[in-house]
Amino acid sequence: MKVACVAGGLLILTALTGGTTTVAQDKGKTAAAELSAESKAALEALYAKAPLAKELGPKALAILVFPEVKKAGLGIGGQYGEGTLLKKDTAAAYYKTTGASVGLQAGAQKYGYAMFFMNAKALEQLNKANGFEVGVGPSIVMVDEGMAKTTTTTTLKDDIYAFVFGQKGLMAGLGIQGNKISQITPK
Repeated sequence: MKVACVAGGLLILTALTGGTTTVAQDKGKTAAAELSAESKAALEALYAKAPLAKELGPKALAILVFPEVKKAGLGIGGQYGEGTLLKKDTAAAYYKTTGASVGLQAGAQKYGYAMFFMNAKALEQLNKANGFEVGVGPSIVMVDEGMAKTTTTTTLKDDIYAFVFGQKGLMAGLGIQGNKISQITPK
């Protein structure tokens, strides 16, 4: 049974990480240009649905946008997505988010997320220690719909604010998971 779960997890991870670069090249754009465009479009869509995000945008030192993260699992799960670090609406760097989870889980989903870096200290942590591990380092606040409706930018005092958006699919489970963000160089 364990071998089947491991094999299933590896197949899911392979499916999640394959094909991104070739699709961008087939459209006549570089992967970097495509990723930048997708990230900017995702941020604009987030601004349209979350007024707090739109208020935070001009105050943030940088915004890391992952327009699409794919997550799947059956016992063992994984997630993968690529994104753009935007400084004043200009692509400054590119990153990938990867994660693994173990536990009672099944399903697949897609979602996007944006991290608003509010100060230089938080932004410095992004490239330290060979990857930024979510949950380690500067304080990160996950902003859900309820918080977004009752919070104003004058009450915000944390290092990083993260918004999840565009969730599709169904992922159910309980487990231990980690998430790492590392810099990449798209082709």
